[in-house]
Amino acid sequence: MIRLLWALSVRIRYFLRRYMPTNILLDLIRTRRGLKWGIPAMLLTAPYLLAASVCTNVVAGGAHGWLNLLVLLLIWNAMKFLIMGPISVVLLVRLRIQEAADRRRERRQYHMESLKPVAAWVPCLSAPLPIAGRGDRGLGRRDEILA
Repeated sequence: MIRLLWALSVRIRYFLRRYMPTNILLDLIRTRRGLKWGIPAMLLTAPYLLAASVCTNVVAGGAHGWLNLLVLLLIWNAMKFLIMGPISVVLLVRLRIQEAADRRRERRQYHMESLKPVAAWVPCLSAPLPIAGRGDRGLGRRDEILA
């Protein structure tokens, strides 16, 4: 029985993550390109809270009680967007620090490679030489090139 409930909850979660608009939008915000949209997405909390307030007033006026489920859903979505704003800022700052460290490391590595002494190359008639247009694969011999 527990296994059945577990499988059902996994399928429901997959469906909600895949097809519900707020989850799709939050997944897009969590990408590298979407992190900058976390703070503007916080502005979506206002329409959700307004709709929740309207539904609450309608229920208080004598409408069906099932609208309370819609109120809970609207408040839940508003909280998701409200929380995603600061989280996206933290993720973006952390990612930019990591990218800056990677750039510094690459610059340092490139600088250290440019300072390495270059070994002297002594031509040898039996050693393979690179042929123009074939890269550095050394697919020819010196006597083949000269012929």
